[in-house]
Amino acid sequence: MKRFILPVFVIVAMAFSTSVYAQKNPMVGGAAMYANKDIVDNAVNSKDHTTLVAAVKAAGLVETLKSAGPFTVFAPTNEAFDKLPAGTVETVLKPENKAMLTKILTYHVVAGKMDSKAIAKAIKMGNGKAELTTVAGGKLWASMDGDKLILTDEKGGTAMVTIANVMQKNGVIHVIDSVLMPN
Repeated sequence: MKRFILPVFVIVAMAFSTSVYAQKNPMVGGAAMYANKDIVDNAVNSKDHTTLVAAVKAAGLVETLKSAGPFTVFAPTNEAFDKLPAGTVETVLKPENKAMLTKILTYHVVAGKMDSKAIAKAIKMGNGKAELTTVAGGKLWASMDGDKLILTDEKGGTAMVTIANVMQKNGVIHVIDSVLMPN
């Protein structure tokens, strides 16, 4: 009987440490996200965010999102960009549309580090809805639909947070399922 105690203990300890490790470094787009890396250095490894990364590069926002921040980024997936009308992504990625692209991307960023607890607190204080001011100067509204965090943009479109609290050294990323659009 004594022979089995140590192996069982080791297996339980390994399972626990793996669970804790996974929470510290969640997987996004098939890649671990590391809290000691910045937003850009993590995002470039996510297979689900190749369109977003290309857009950030085209808008010239790489250095900004590598800076100290902190930033809260609502990061649309490739599938979120695919929901846009045909040709939209190609159009905004053109050099002559850099200002429009920058406005759309910075509309997905809020100054400061707002994890889901901070957003939930703001929603509670706002009696069910929190108004967030984006780096672009626009407004987003956060609310809950059951246990799901929902963002509403200025045009009435909505996005759901699918992965929350992806901690970065210069902020936090919340993965969303739709692109948010400013006025």
